[in-house]
Amino acid sequence: MKREGVRAVAGSAAVGSLAAFVLLTLVVTTHEGAPLFGDSGLASWSLEHRPDVALAMARGVTYTGTGAVPYALVVVAGLVLGRTGRTTRQRVAVVAACVGALAAAQAVRFAVMSLIARPRPPLANWATHASGWSFPSGHTTTSAVAGGILILAVLARAPQSRRTLVPLIGCWAVLVGLSRVYLGVHWFSDVLGGWLFAVCWLSALVYGVTRFLPETYAALTAPRVREDAPAS
Repeated sequence: MKREGVRAVAGSAAVGSLAAFVLLTLVVTTHEGAPLFGDSGLASWSLEHRPDVALAMARGVTYTGTGAVPYALVVVAGLVLGRTGRTTRQRVAVVAACVGALAAAQAVRFAVMSLIARPRPPLANWATHASGWSFPSGHTTTSAVAGGILILAVLARAPQSRRTLVPLIGCWAVLVGLSRVYLGVHWFSDVLGGWLFAVCWLSALVYGVTRFLPETYAALTAPRVREDAPAS
């Protein structure tokens, strides 16, 4: 897709997801943090379906949604995108930009979470440790942003692997979010808010690069030049 087409899609996705996130936030605040549509039903279902094996798997998945794993993924994304860089400095700059994008998303999400101050589900439902307010889910947002950045890198620099890698990365991010509901530390609406926030953030990043940094976009999506190829 040409840069203008990518910019149009990214802009529409950013506006749409932002509108949906704002609407959901308003619903959460007007209900004073009470469970929303489907929240109580999913929480009850998770309490009734918690065999030891499933709990262990859910805890394992949820632990990958924060800490070192998401940052390791965006570093990989930066290395994939930075293959077009002519110098080490350029490649390091791409990696730093990817890490900075995730860190900035976490900072904004934390600010929104502190402003909304939605209580978590009852402590008796928890099957893992959690801290802070509930909306939007931090693990969900972090894993979705990190996974999204890696997916964008795969689509831009390794399109031949997209049929395998993109579904795997996407499934991981979705499972991290769902594990928070299954473990009882978030309502589903918290997870939905995290996904909407991540889509808006990623779309805004793509729009910003295509709109204001066309040379950077061209470099990141340009075909890789073999080092032994003659210069044109």
